[in-house]
Amino acid sequence: MSMNPNAGTPPVYEARRGDYNGQEAVWLRYGDYEAAALPEIGGNLIAFRDTKRGFRFLREPEEMDAFVADPGTHGIPPLFPPNRYDGGQLNWNGEEYKFPVNEEATGNFLHGYLHTLPWEVEAFGASEAGSFVSLSHRVGEGHKMYEYFPYAFTLRIRYTLSSLGLEQDVTLFNESGRKLPALLAFHTALNAPFAEESSSEDCRIKVTIGQRRELDGRMLPTGDFQPLEEWEEEMRESGVNPYVDSMDNHYTAVPQGGRNRAEITDTKIGVKVVYDVGTSYRHWMIWNSGAGGSFICPEPQVNLVNAPNLSLPSENMGLFAVEPGEIWQANSRIYTVDLASGV
Repeated sequence: MSMNPNAGTPPVYEARRGDYNGQEAVWLRYGDYEAAALPEIGGNLIAFRDTKRGFRFLREPEEMDAFVADPGTHGIPPLFPPNRYDGGQLNWNGEEYKFPVNEEATGNFLHGYLHTLPWEVEAFGASEAGSFVSLSHRVGEGHKMYEYFPYAFTLRIRYTLSSLGLEQDVTLFNESGRKLPALLAFHTALNAPFAEESSSEDCRIKVTIGQRRELDGRMLPTGDFQPLEEWEEEMRESGVNPYVDSMDNHYTAVPQGGRNRAEITDTKIGVKVVYDVGTSYRHWMIWNSGAGGSFICPEPQVNLVNAPNLSLPSENMGLFAVEPGEIWQANSRIYTVDLASGV
């Protein structure tokens, strides 16, 4: 496993404020790894690279104005609540809440606000153990989301860059006097290919999917399942080209070997990128921008799309509450494996 880009030599490490294409950033460095977070744009971890080998693991913006206007399809944007809610409605704990429709094509509310708003940089630093940045966003009175969904909470994300790759530690703190639904996902955009010398034909993706959720014409779950296509079975078992078909699909997550993950393997160079999201995420959305050939989004999602509005067992939907004063936590990691050496 090639987790340490400078194996055998003392790593160079740092964490500093800086600039990313004109935007405020916090840059992390550890050995040949570097990463950048954008606190002013949704706390997005916009870059994760292996500078020695020329790997760019995350899709980065080519045009910053367009990215700022719509920051949901680059880097690792946090979504709360994630995906689509029927007509903007969200039913929870005996109450009905109404968000404005922001996706006219489907008549739904999509992805929430947190990935577009500024986050606070709580701390950053570096040591031989790793370089880190801790970002937080609090929703309370006066917040845009609170206007429609009056719950106070803080979402905190800590990114650590080390010999073990890029770690993401997420905590959701319920500061309300009422139960808070843990509605969270990450619209993670992974490059495929991630190496400069490779093409999309060199790549295969494997994801720990289970059943495919049926979606209606407005991209909302019907409650039923659809049979997997042959290529979807291959994606679950051995891997398939990321652009074998146009994907905008919703699946249950079924861990394999105790882990819930997406893997992109470059067969040309013999390197695999592992995105291990942990077992708290009960669903995947997988989107490849119409099989565009450059990036794919395996999106770990706690809850079923539109879950609070559906009459299905909460356990099956991944719909649960964080009690007042309590904290929900999850951990994910992106790292590489060199297949030729097996280490």
